[in-house]
Amino acid sequence: MTELTSPAAFPASGRRKGYARQPVDEFLSSTRAAFETEGTTVTSEDIRSAAFPIVRDGYAVEAVDAALARIEDAFAQRERAAAMSQRGARAWVGASRALAQEILDRLSRPAHHKFRRVSPLRFGYRVDEVDLVAGRVARYLEAGEGLTIEQVRTVAFRMQLRGYDEAQVDAVLDAVVDVMQSVG
Repeated sequence: MTELTSPAAFPASGRRKGYARQPVDEFLSSTRAAFETEGTTVTSEDIRSAAFPIVRDGYAVEAVDAALARIEDAFAQRERAAAMSQRGARAWVGASRALAQEILDRLSRPAHHKFRRVSPLRFGYRVDEVDLVAGRVARYLEAGEGLTIEQVRTVAFRMQLRGYDEAQVDAVLDAVVDVMQSVG
């Protein structure tokens, strides 16, 4: 966790908007303290779901997101080690396989029907773009086709009327990151 960066490592975004400095500083301070304390209740999922207000003259979003990804990985490694020592490697691998199969079952649904759609007057993720990413993830899970955690973390979708439900797609992508971290 020596990678927990000081705020100086996040250049100001200049004229562009960035993450509000104080919430980022407070979050990083609390995650550092949590990592250094045994029996912490902070998880890699908590770090993955962290969100900060966007303001003028904030920290550069890309730099903060990269640091958060490293921190999340550190917490995930510690969680994996703890789970393996408590439940054993076989149970850990079994749970990871079960989650991977659950994801694969979802992503193997027919095109345009992989996720719930939002109502006709709302915007959701573009169906064709999500289906394309779902195909890549499925090939990774089935055949080990090249895919990195960073590619999954940074995927972005355009919006469309009656698109896929954002929360449902994001939850599956988070589960994919969990599986990838469990085997990495």
